[in-house]
Amino acid sequence: MSGPERSLAPHASAQGHAQSGSAAQAAAPPDPPIIVADHLSRRFGELIAVRDVSLRVERGEIFGVLGPNGAGKSTTIRMLCGILDPSGGEGTVVGFDVRREPERIKERIGYMTQRFSLYEDLSVEENLRFYAGLYGVDARRRRARVDEVIGTTGLADRRRQLAGTLSGGWKQRLALACSTIHQPPLLFLDEPTAGVDPVSRRDFWENIYALAHDGTTVLVTTHYMDEAERCHRLCFIFGGEVLDTGTPEEIVARRGLRVAELQLEGARALALALRKLPQVDEVAHYGSVLRVATLGGVDPEALAAQVAKGEGLVIASSRPARASVEDAFVSMVRHEHHAKEAGAGRGAEAA
Repeated sequence: MSGPERSLAPHASAQGHAQSGSAAQAAAPPDPPIIVADHLSRRFGELIAVRDVSLRVERGEIFGVLGPNGAGKSTTIRMLCGILDPSGGEGTVVGFDVRREPERIKERIGYMTQRFSLYEDLSVEENLRFYAGLYGVDARRRRARVDEVIGTTGLADRRRQLAGTLSGGWKQRLALACSTIHQPPLLFLDEPTAGVDPVSRRDFWENIYALAHDGTTVLVTTHYMDEAERCHRLCFIFGGEVLDTGTPEEIVARRGLRVAELQLEGARALALALRKLPQVDEVAHYGSVLRVATLGGVDPEALAAQVAKGEGLVIASSRPARASVEDAFVSMVRHEHHAKEAGAGRGAEAA
């Protein structure tokens, strides 16, 4: 009996150590968010560009920031990049304080603007070499890194071409290569696909996914809702404030929209009648299709059929449709805009 008992002791001890190691590993704290913003604000004189922005961006995710023109998206990014001092609030980016350590942040991020920020009288290779030096890529590996990036981005046949003579799609590729030449852990993209053709936009997003797969966190602002659907999480900004944050699916679900697509003669008359109803969020024409979105769980097909009957119209066909990020975004912005207008009107009356 004693032999088998002794032979089991090391196994039990090893198992105990394994369990202890597993427990220690499980108990290890998660990595902190790569971006933390708490109530950031920014004023330019009397103009409030950013009123109150709070968000968290986790490491390795593609985080989208959406908002209409003038919402405060670019100003928020410039504060997070250490370019602008916040007027209020706090934040950390790659572990450094946005107020006290902006230069440390700039060393550890990539930043690509919608204008690409290329030197058009320099060649593709010269732009890459310049940015490699600017970002502090070690001189001993600079040439190898430039050659590597030229190869992975498909710029080999254009390495000696002047940047100013490149098409929009190729300028976009070069700008992305320049902003990631130093392999930063965090990349900011400010409307990077504006004015670029659809094929180049899709190729660009494949490159973004490749970067994220290799561990780069990406924060991107965009006006294109199909691009918003590609992000892991989204943040909606309106009037310098955050309206909602979550995955595309969570944001759409929280808005509570139901959507239907109808076909009929006299679609305009039905649209005018539906828009008068408080439970109807939006009615939009898409060619021969009328798209109806309702709030509060109201069935849009049943409601449209009821209204059409009252208008003497016949719906030829109808079907439920998926509510999209664009539906949720437009709904949220319109309701916030109407609420602000109503508040301003009440304030004027009180005065």
